Amino acid sequence: MKVNLTTLGCPKNLVDSEFLLGGLKGDGVELVDDPLQADAIILNTCGFIQAAKEESIEAILQAVQLKNNGACRKVFVTGCLSQRYREELAREIPEVDGFYGNRDLRTVLRQLALALDLKRELLGERHLTTPSHFAYLKISEGCENPCTFCSIPAIRGPFKSRPLEALVQEARRLAEQGVRELILIGQDTTVYGRDLYGETRLIPLLKELVQIDEIKWLRLLYTYPAHFSDELIDFLADHPKINYVDMPIQHVSDRLLRQMARKVTRARIEAILERLRANHPDIALRTSLIVGFPGETDADHFELVEFLEQVRFERLGLFTYSREEDTPAYHFRNQVPEHVKHERWAELNDVQSQISLEKNQELVGTTREVLVDEFDPESGVALARSSWDCPEIDNSVILREQVEQGRFCRVQIVGCSDYDLDGTLVGD
Repeated sequence: MKVNLTTLGCPKNLVDSEFLLGGLKGDGVELVDDPLQADAIILNTCGFIQAAKEESIEAILQAVQLKNNGACRKVFVTGCLSQRYREELAREIPEVDGFYGNRDLRTVLRQLALALDLKRELLGERHLTTPSHFAYLKISEGCENPCTFCSIPAIRGPFKSRPLEALVQEARRLAEQGVRELILIGQDTTVYGRDLYGETRLIPLLKELVQIDEIKWLRLLYTYPAHFSDELIDFLADHPKINYVDMPIQHVSDRLLRQMARKVTRARIEAILERLRANHPDIALRTSLIVGFPGETDADHFELVEFLEQVRFERLGLFTYSREEDTPAYHFRNQVPEHVKHERWAELNDVQSQISLEKNQELVGTTREVLVDEFDPESGVALARSSWDCPEIDNSVILREQVEQGRFCRVQIVGCSDYDLDGTLVGD
């Protein structure tokens, strides 16, 4: 049985897929990268916002077309879209052989084993799909924050931490396999452990992870500003392995933050960012912003522009508001017209492009440590990243030299564009 699994959506979905793949290996199953070579296609879908839902549905229809043409025998769908709309999808696309959710991967594996006529109950060992030098570590599942725009609690369920000991063991196994960069993910990483231990245990977890000698870089994603403690800021200042923090703030208008139920103010956000930079001058700060939330006025938008110009984030994710059913904001009045959302998005994007260019220009002539993600022997070009850059979402350092994948090296920055740097090797 040749099986292809395609992942759509965020890194949390990717980790789910890696556990599914680990469980599918063996017992006559061969994992293939090309859907055209597969007997069975599994799609791990995203259902977070409208654009992601459309992409997932298009992927399902393409897989069904392959089945109808005889290119494969079975099509299965799992993940967030399937969790959220299982009954509707089964009714509208009956050609799919099975729709599964995402809240219990062991149950999904058992159901897939039966559907694929496998002879054993699958255990769910992890099969990495990232390059061998970096991996994601999902420390929790679900979310209980009340953000009015977000469908994740309805899709992923209540917040649930993984035991600290299990996470440390997994991190050590990944390090033994060659992982040198570990990226912590969860719906809200800042409250990790509260459900299991009665208090947040993110700092104790980080203390264990920074002691793994093979792990050179640690990244902290999806931190929630309302839960970002001064103790965490102090800890990060003392541990240079953690040089990158992702803290989605979504907006800075206090009125909109209240309507979003973010439990934080602009003043508190600014205080966190100022302390992070004061205590850790080389830290990279990434955030995400929502443009066009219901009721956003021109004044709110200009406040966001001014804030972006003031704070000058190293990295930014920028999204137009997606009106999602089953969320409180779906029913809010004063929905912003689509053309206004896109105009505001374009203005903010232009501001961030200029900030990124100026920050890159400041790096020209300096020497930075980078990690090489890939090398193309035909073009002689290698793509690398600095500690400021997370895989797949941030900038690249372009090297026009032969250098092996997964290698840490020092480069001199010799040129730049808005979002990328050009470098030359100066040593390990």
